[in-house]
Amino acid sequence: MIIQNVDIFSPDCHFCRGSIVVKDDRIERVILDGDPVAGSPADVQEAEQVMDGSGCYAIPGLIDIHFHGCMGADFCDGTRDAIRILAEYEARSGITAICPATLTLPVSQLCHVLSEGAAYARRQQEGLESGADLVGVNMEGPFISHVKKGAQNEDYIIPCDADICEQFIRAGGGLLKIIGLAPEENPEYLSYIEAVRDRVKVSLAHTNADYDTAMAAFEAGASHAVHLFNAMPELTHREPGVVGAVCDSPHVTAELICDGNHVHPSVVRGAFAMIGDERIVLISDSLRACGLGDGLIDLGGQQVQVTGTRATLVDGGNLAGSVTNLMDCMRICVQEMGIPLESAVRCATINPARVIGRPSGENSDPARKGSGVTYNVLQILCG
Repeated sequence: MIIQNVDIFSPDCHFCRGSIVVKDDRIERVILDGDPVAGSPADVQEAEQVMDGSGCYAIPGLIDIHFHGCMGADFCDGTRDAIRILAEYEARSGITAICPATLTLPVSQLCHVLSEGAAYARRQQEGLESGADLVGVNMEGPFISHVKKGAQNEDYIIPCDADICEQFIRAGGGLLKIIGLAPEENPEYLSYIEAVRDRVKVSLAHTNADYDTAMAAFEAGASHAVHLFNAMPELTHREPGVVGAVCDSPHVTAELICDGNHVHPSVVRGAFAMIGDERIVLISDSLRACGLGDGLIDLGGQQVQVTGTRATLVDGGNLAGSVTNLMDCMRICVQEMGIPLESAVRCATINPARVIGRPSGENSDPARKGSGVTYNVLQILCG
């Protein structure tokens, strides 16, 4: 089958008119109009079915590098069944690769979660599990701030420790991609970053760091910021904080929750203007309540009330995460916040792939399952 006249998201992050060749229910080839070596009239003549895709967009499967759960399950449940629920729901929602986030929990429990994740990823590689590819883990804690803990459980916050980080790396069997840090609560943060930066990406997460401290951490090798604007100091004209440090550090990427609750649309537009769509990564930060209705859920031993699209701690009322999947966050980003579709797609596909070290599509093998942002996971968006 060939689908013609589709606006296809290309590796250079623009939409180009073209055709998609499908064989045995898999995308075999993408033919961009005007490319003389990409296809020939024989493709159309040999196709059993030709469809007109006018008015539709084709984009890669999305990659969520920061979400906790959905459909009643959380990655930190630490079971094969829980991970399977996550992987299958995300795949059904257009997210074809996942890098779930952990909560702040005891070290032994986090090591168990990482180990279970690594085992599940191996089973996927062996063809024993389906759903979205489990390609990494993003650890928010436990090296975070008591002041900016948000919905994290402060009973399990501990000082940063390179040896404990090494335990996490070993338990994850190569799956750990990002680990959070609040530098202002850790006097030895510079030596810690230098010790682990070549093994795992260090992010500033749930931190009350001022601009100078954040800049020092970024200069030492930290290179990512967890959910920009949330669980960090406010950006003001005399105290720019972590947000200002991100803006002034070209090597730093920043997560952004665009569920309509965590960041005001004007601030989302401001972030794109200040940082650029080459460094922003759209995330969902979704909880186990994602995909379910209103009610109470558990988050690391704390009760969370879900009402509509808002999830707040029963004790204190802090936002506890989102109940919106990444595909819907991307739609909100475009339809309600005024971000160009090309930018939003880039921030939900190419950018997260690069953050966690996945192939970005330009030179990856389109026939290999789970190879990052590749044409074998293109999906059609109508309208």
